[in-house]
Amino acid sequence: MAQILNNELLIEVFSEEIPARMQAKAALDFRRLIVEKLAAAGLGFQAAVEQSTPRRIALVVNGLPDRTEDIKEEKKGPRVGSPEQAVAGFLKSAGLDSLDQCEQRDTGKGIFYFAVTEKKGRETAAVLAEIIPAAMAELPWPKSMRWGTGTVRWVRPLHSIIALFGGRVLDGGYDIGGTQGRIAFGNVTRGHRFLAPDAFAVESFADYREKLRAAKVVLDREERKAKIKADAEALAKAQGLTLSPDDALLEEVAGLVEWPVVLMGGIDESFMDVPSEVLITSMRTHQKYFAALDANGKMAPRFIVVANTETLDGGKAVVAGNERVLRARLSDAKFFWDQDHKTKLEDRKSSLEKITFHANLGTVAEKVTRIQLLATEIARTIGADVKAANRAAELCKADLVTEVVGEFPEVQGIMGRYYAKDQGESDDVADAIADHYKPVGPSDSCPTVPVSVAVALADKIDTLVGFFAIDEKPTGSKDPYALRRAALGVIRLILTNDLRLRLTDITGFAFNSHYAQARIIEHEPEATGSNSLQKFGKAIESIPSRREVWSDWTTDGLMSFFADRLKVVLREQGVRHDLVDAVFALGGEDDLVRLLARVKALQAFVGSDEGANLAAAYKRASNIVRIEEKKDGASFDQPVDAARLAQDEEKALFTALNEASATAKPLLDAEDFTGTMAALAKLRGPVDAFFEKVTVNAEDKDLRANRLRLLTQIRTTLNAVADFSKIEG
Repeated sequence: MAQILNNELLIEVFSEEIPARMQAKAALDFRRLIVEKLAAAGLGFQAAVEQSTPRRIALVVNGLPDRTEDIKEEKKGPRVGSPEQAVAGFLKSAGLDSLDQCEQRDTGKGIFYFAVTEKKGRETAAVLAEIIPAAMAELPWPKSMRWGTGTVRWVRPLHSIIALFGGRVLDGGYDIGGTQGRIAFGNVTRGHRFLAPDAFAVESFADYREKLRAAKVVLDREERKAKIKADAEALAKAQGLTLSPDDALLEEVAGLVEWPVVLMGGIDESFMDVPSEVLITSMRTHQKYFAALDANGKMAPRFIVVANTETLDGGKAVVAGNERVLRARLSDAKFFWDQDHKTKLEDRKSSLEKITFHANLGTVAEKVTRIQLLATEIARTIGADVKAANRAAELCKADLVTEVVGEFPEVQGIMGRYYAKDQGESDDVADAIADHYKPVGPSDSCPTVPVSVAVALADKIDTLVGFFAIDEKPTGSKDPYALRRAALGVIRLILTNDLRLRLTDITGFAFNSHYAQARIIEHEPEATGSNSLQKFGKAIESIPSRREVWSDWTTDGLMSFFADRLKVVLREQGVRHDLVDAVFALGGEDDLVRLLARVKALQAFVGSDEGANLAAAYKRASNIVRIEEKKDGASFDQPVDAARLAQDEEKALFTALNEASATAKPLLDAEDFTGTMAALAKLRGPVDAFFEKVTVNAEDKDLRANRLRLLTQIRTTLNAVADFSKIEG
């Protein structure tokens, strides 16, 4: 048996600068590959920790054995006395020469040959020398390159590989092909490119980490992030400011520096009349600067830059250089901002006709027309200002053709609000323009102002209906048009605002809009954009038959898609997915607020003793009826004949079922789902007594049939609330 020692494996793959957004994922992937290969080789370990900096991926694995275990393998062969051909095939597959090398064992079913082979364990160092290059070859970089005469691809040119096991260099390397040959494993690395570029040898992970720190490299990514954040907050605080939170930028900057030095620079006051969103986007996107906020939460004329070096002047030259670069960047932004003010949003709508939304769904201008009609319909339904919703929808995409959004797409919608406010539009209209893309993710805020909600819903539902209508649905992990995100946005908008919307009606209206627009354009190609709005609205009214087509189509299409997305939302709230299925299976339920109330009441019910017992009784009753219906080739969904009820228990159950149905119906109609469940809970006693005392398959044919009808009534009564056959457990 191999002895487990405190052997440590240290690997460092040193290269040119790795793109910041690839480093952490690459380190995790490298750890995964090494760990998988260790497990496949039968090598256990205590811990494996990955690290990454701009120029290196490192991994330390502790507690490896000095060699793999000896392995004894057994292979069962043919029965003793089997034909010679079967015996020969067995010997060949087992790698044996004769039956003398086999054992004979009585298995209880006869005497069989067994091939028993023993494989001696291998030195761990030899196994590791094979594992490391194999893992490197399989590392999945998003982008990779070849360099020099090499034929192997890596994210950036490789320089060296540390591979130490128990303090000793492994015998091996990584072949990069061509005339460059192999990079041999070693124990040498380098520190900071400029501050400590000389090579040095290491003996262990602790030695490696400390020598890197002495060579101006902070190995731990989380430590670099913490230092950047703490130093930036301290600099801001010294100026009476606070750091603008930006976790994504912090993550990226930590991948750009090995020795973070945080500095603060100034922004010319002449740029501060440009919207802060534009300034911040320009700084973070192009320069990787952090913004600072004043006491009122407004952007201050300061920026924070993270350098990757120390300078003799304390960073003054670095700050001055960055200020100079930033002035050029912000000069462009200010120019775009000033130019955009010369044209009203309304006058930009015609330019949207030149932008294709999708080849099969028309232009952005045509989408805007559909959004207008749908937003108006939704506004009427939810009690929002119809005129404001229509106006906001008309202008919601106009900022796409502005100079600022052309340069900084991240501020689309936001800039529309600024331009709308400057041009005299109401707050409701301006805010709806800014918010109509929201929510774009689970951490994004959700609009609550009715006009904003109407336009945001219209935009997302139009997109969903359009892509489903042309059969461009998400498949597997692929969702190129972000339809899952759009559906989740619709669900959040409805549930957050407690909107009583029938999704089938709204999506049917959207489908009619697509259909009518396609028909108009087919016959009148010039009728696009807002000029077609009046004709478009009349065309929708003239095609009621399409609503029926849409309703049928959504049964297995978009409504099922919403159901799947709703499960995701509710799972995060601790709601079981099978309960959502149980309610959706009733059919006709497209009011998400009502559905959620029903699902939550159902969850509370099945979580109680009464509910759990009734769910089990439902399944028992359903199984009995299903088996007997199959046996008889007949159904038992006819009314129960009260005169044929023989035992007190079946009479009591019949009475309880009728009382429960009578009590539950008005409660269901009033959407008192908790009260409905309470009415059903009273069935537990009569149902338990029935199954305990009554024999369903009585010898009397008519009595048996009547009892099967009674079981069917149990199923029917419970199915008024949800399809209990969908409930698991």
